[in-house]
This record gives sequence, structure tokens and C-alpha cells, in this order.
Amino acid sequence: MTKLHSFGPNIWTVDGDDVRMFGVLPFTTRMTVVRLKTGGIWLHSPVQPTPERQRAVDALGPIEHLVAPNKIHSLGISPWKALYPSATVWVSPGFAKRHPDIAFDAVLTADAEPPWRGEIYHCVIEGHSVLDEVEFLHKPSQTLIITDLIQKHEAEGESWLWRGVKGMAGVLGKDGGVPLDVLLSIRDKPAMRQSIDTILAWDFDNLILSHGHCLQGGAKAETRRVFARIPGG
Repeated sequence: MTKLHSFGPNIWTVDGDDVRMFGVLPFTTRMTVVRLKTGGIWLHSPVQPTPERQRAVDALGPIEHLVAPNKIHSLGISPWKALYPSATVWVSPGFAKRHPDIAFDAVLTADAEPPWRGEIYHCVIEGHSVLDEVEFLHKPSQTLIITDLIQKHEAEGESWLWRGVKGMAGVLGKDGGVPLDVLLSIRDKPAMRQSIDTILAWDFDNLILSHGHCLQGGAKAETRRVFARIPGG
């Protein structure tokens, strides 16, 4: 049964189906739902739609924006767009190159001015050779929304093998953080650190992650701790 998890004023999360990275490693998924001041709905990293999920979101307002925050989180974009053809599809800078078959309307570059600016801030992560990601701040609820840059996968129910793999990758449980592969793939340390410092300058107290434990309260200190692993160049 689909459940909207309230995360603050006009912001919710919806758990999606598990996916398997490389066909074997199980990952939980989550989308974020924001009701804008206009009354329209903003969907971040949409999970696959089902009739129940569709009804739950429809009850909040009309879907106006579908956001692909990086080039990997693509599965729900086309299905939701098919259901709501008037919705605007926003994608990360590298999305189109990886998914030439997925139609979109606008790219979230650093200087993009989406209609929700002032209500939802965005920051493009620069300086990484692989990670193509845009992070967001929902200002009314003081909530930072992160896709893959921080991961805190649940340990419960995992096999010993995957607990070990995710532990070595630095993404297991509440002490998880920036994945090891991300840390090892930085190509421009000063540029990436500048992106991180931009995020840390935002005013937030809550944290929504696409994968794993979220935080309601105390998120600024935890995010600062996690990001301390990213070198300053």
C-alpha cells in the first residue's frame, strides 16, 4: 500500500520498489513530493508509478514538474510524463547524453532559473568525473534533498555479503555517507568543494535521501560531518 510520509510543511516522501545495481546489489528507492506555493506538485526522482501512488499524489494537487536529479535516476520520468503530458521534465546536465531516448523540457544548469526558484534552491555538483547530480533545498521546510551523493542504506534484512559490501563502500546504516566510489572519482577538488560549501551555506535542518535513512532535525551537523570526507583541494 502506498503511503505518503510527511516530512514537513508541503513535503512528503514515497518509497518505491527496490532496484538492483549491476543486476545484483539491492537498493531501496524513494521519491520526494513537494506542493509548491502555486498548488502544483514537484516530483523529485520519481519512482515507477502505480495506480495507488498516482492517486496518493493526485490528492495533493496537479503534477507540474518531474525532476531527474542525475543521469542514473531515470526510471520514473517517462512513465509519469505519459500520465501527465503537461508536466515539465527537468534533467541534470549529463542526463540527455546517457538517455537520448527520454524526452525532456529543460536542463538544470547552475544558472537555470526554474519557476520554483526562491522556494526550492538547486546546486549542480561540479568537479566530479562520474557523478552528475543536482541537489535541492526546500526552503519552507528547511529540507535538503540528496540523491546519490549521500547514502545510508538500511542494514536490516540485508545478507552478510551486502552488508559487507555496503560497509566497505561507506554507505551502510545511519553512519553511512559519501560513497567510496564517489570519493575516488573526484577530478577537480576545489570545484567540488565549492559545490559542497554552497550546500552547507544553506539553511536546513532536515535531510531526505533517495537511498536509506533520512533525518528530521539535526541534519546540518550530520551533513557537515559526512562532507568533511570530501577534500578541499
